[in-house]
Amino acid sequence: MSNSRQGWRLSLSRRGALSGAMAACLTGLAACGREEKTAQPPPTPDGPPQGSLEWAVAGPWRAQDKARDAARRPMETLRFFGLQPRMKVVEFWPGSGWWTEIIAPYLDEGGGKYVAAGFQTGPDADPSQGQLMAAFQQRFTNDRRLYGEIELSAFGPTSGPVTTVGTADLVLFMRSIHAWMAAGIAEKAFADAWAALRPGGVLGIEQHRLGPDKDQDPAAANGYVQEAFVKQLAAEAGFAFVAASEINANERDTKDHPFGVETLPPMGLTAPRGSSPDPTFDRSKYDAIGESDRMTLRFRKPE
Repeated sequence: MSNSRQGWRLSLSRRGALSGAMAACLTGLAACGREEKTAQPPPTPDGPPQGSLEWAVAGPWRAQDKARDAARRPMETLRFFGLQPRMKVVEFWPGSGWWTEIIAPYLDEGGGKYVAAGFQTGPDADPSQGQLMAAFQQRFTNDRRLYGEIELSAFGPTSGPVTTVGTADLVLFMRSIHAWMAAGIAEKAFADAWAALRPGGVLGIEQHRLGPDKDQDPAAANGYVQEAFVKQLAAEAGFAFVAASEINANERDTKDHPFGVETLPPMGLTAPRGSSPDPTFDRSKYDAIGESDRMTLRFRKPE
């Protein structure tokens, strides 16, 4: 890694990079809201038991998002992190709620608690932050029969505790560390996760993975982060590394795409973000790669 950690904190163009991350999160939010509570469909005799993780992953309410299960491997990923039904789980920046619609019903059925630490909003925040949080709140808090009583909090440059200190069993960072690097708040994310977790609690991380032979961009503008750097951030916050899994690895990902990781599915950019799509751009190579190569790491807050 050729850049010093001190140098990484200086003179970053953070707002533009973070704005791109916000815009990405807003994709596909249309028609997400529900105006009324919906009843659970009865379990079928040959289906998974209601309340099981298999039931939550197979849920018919996930009709629009199941297509990505083969690439995101929700069952294997959540089992690797050690998710249990009575846990208190905090997800930082849940975006449009891809993981929320699995974890929240599962925890609600099992007596657990889901906490969504979304974007910190305010007069100086990117406008897309407010749009995202409003859409998330409409989608998930208006259907309490399915998702339960979701606790809403915030994470950002000046945010306070994401939940009551020392009460979380599991904290999740799902493909957001690159955006926090761009915003200069990566260290704060790890510190806030440490504060939220009880002793013995778990930090689970999924992140687009940069090859160890590449220089780490301090703002992670292409969306990729070195695994060694993530482990360094965790260690500096006090976490103990427990295990790594290759369940989200993709050896076809060369990580040198013209528009960064967003060249790949599901974003599929054909031009720089903010530009009009290029109809002449040949996507076949990138569609064949599929979703990114990702590290999947588990850390523990010592007893």
